[in-house]
Amino acid sequence: MRIGIIGGGLMGLALAERLGSAGHRATVYERAEQPGGLATWHDFGPFTWDRFYHVILPSDTALVDFVRRIGLGEKLRWRATRTGFYVDRATHSLSSGLDFLRFPLLGPVSKARLAATILYCSRIRDWRPLERMTVEEFLVRHSGRATFEKFWKPLLLAKLGENYRRVSAVFIWTYVKRLFSARDAAAQKESLGYVSGGYRAVFTRLLERIRACGGELRLGVDVGSVHPRPGGGVEVAAAGTTAGYDKVIFTGPVNVLRAVADPALVQVPAQGDVEYLGVLCMALLTRSPFCPYYVLNIADERVPFTGIIGMSSLVDTAETAGLHLTYLPKYVLSDDAALRRPDAEVVAEFMAGFRRMFPDFPESEIAGMHLNRAVKVQPLQVIGYSGMVQPPRTRHPDFYVVNTAQFASNTLNNNEVIRSVNDFLEQFEPEFRSAA
Repeated sequence: MRIGIIGGGLMGLALAERLGSAGHRATVYERAEQPGGLATWHDFGPFTWDRFYHVILPSDTALVDFVRRIGLGEKLRWRATRTGFYVDRATHSLSSGLDFLRFPLLGPVSKARLAATILYCSRIRDWRPLERMTVEEFLVRHSGRATFEKFWKPLLLAKLGENYRRVSAVFIWTYVKRLFSARDAAAQKESLGYVSGGYRAVFTRLLERIRACGGELRLGVDVGSVHPRPGGGVEVAAAGTTAGYDKVIFTGPVNVLRAVADPALVQVPAQGDVEYLGVLCMALLTRSPFCPYYVLNIADERVPFTGIIGMSSLVDTAETAGLHLTYLPKYVLSDDAALRRPDAEVVAEFMAGFRRMFPDFPESEIAGMHLNRAVKVQPLQVIGYSGMVQPPRTRHPDFYVVNTAQFASNTLNNNEVIRSVNDFLEQFEPEFRSAA
C-alpha cells in the first residue's frame, strides 16, 4: 500500500517506520529543510545537539521500547538529577523530601496542603471532571489560597502569563503526573535519561529504516492541498506535483490541517479551534557550570525566561565538546508579537535576566548563545478542550489525523508522541491490512 504522511517530525517518521516495517511504502512530506520537527537538532558550532530540550523518564515505557526496537537501546543513558526553585533572588533545592521540609517560602500548613495536592493529583484516573474547572479553582480548593499565591501562581504566570486564568485543571494534573513519575522510589532521587548523540541519532536511524523499506522523506516541501481521489484514496498536491495514495495521515498542527485539507476530508469541530503556545528558547554555552539543577523553576516575573534547563547536569559534557549546555525558554501564545522580535533584542533581554540571577558569573566563561523559536509547540488546554480535538477518524475512510492537539489528557513529550503512534496503529491497523 502507498501511504502519504504529512509532517516529518517524530510522529510522522515513527509512523512511516512502523508502516514500512509492515510492508507499506510511505512518503513523508516535511516543509523544513531537516527532519524532526520540535525534536530536531541544531549545529551549536563545536557540537550538534537537540534544538530544544528533551528528556526521557524511567516511566516513558513507550519511548524507551521504541528506542530499543530501532536498535539504539545501548545508547540510552541515565543519571540522577536535581530540581530547584528560584524566588526573591534566591535559589532553593526541591530535590528531596528534606529539601521540601526546609523550603522557606511555605509554612507547615501550606507545605502539608501542597504535598496533599500533589499526592491527590498523582492518584486521579478520571481526568474529564478536571476539564470543567480552571486550574486556579482546582489548586485553591486543594492547596489553599496562600499556597496558590506563593507557589503555584508564580509558576503558572511564568509558564502561561495571564493565560493561566483560561486553562483547565487538566494542565497542572498532566505536569504533576509526568514529573513525579521521574522519582526513583528506592533512591528517592530523580532519574532521567537521554539517547547518546541526541535526537539526531534517533532520526538518522529512523531514516535508514524507512528507506530500507522503500519509503522516502521529501524535505523543504510545502503541501498545498489534500483532497479525495475519485474511486478511493487521497491525493496530495505539493511542489507543483500531485501524488495519489491509498491512505494519507496528517500529523501537523491544526491550522495547517484547516488550510490544506478539503472539507470532504475533515470537518472543523463545532466547539471552537485549538490555540497553541509558542516558545523562544535561548541555548547558552558556558565553559563552567552555573546552575546545579536540571530544572530550575523561576517564580519571578522580572526574569524574562520561564525556567532554566541545565542540560549538562544530565548529558555528559563529552557529548557537547566539553561545554555546558543550558536552555532558557519563554512560552507565549503562538500569535504573540514576542515570537517575531529580532534575535538580538531577545538575546539581550534574556542575558539581562541571566545577569539578574547570576551577577557573579564571569563573562569570559560564556562561549556562545543560540536563539531558536517555534510557533506551534503545545496546545493550550482550556476549559472543555477535549471537545475541540479532531479525532484520528475523519469524514473520509482513507484520511487520518494524528497530532499533538489530540493530547487532551497529557502534556507534550516524546513518550506521548510514540504512545499516540502505537495507539493509532493498534486501532486502525486492520484497515491498512485489508487495503494492502
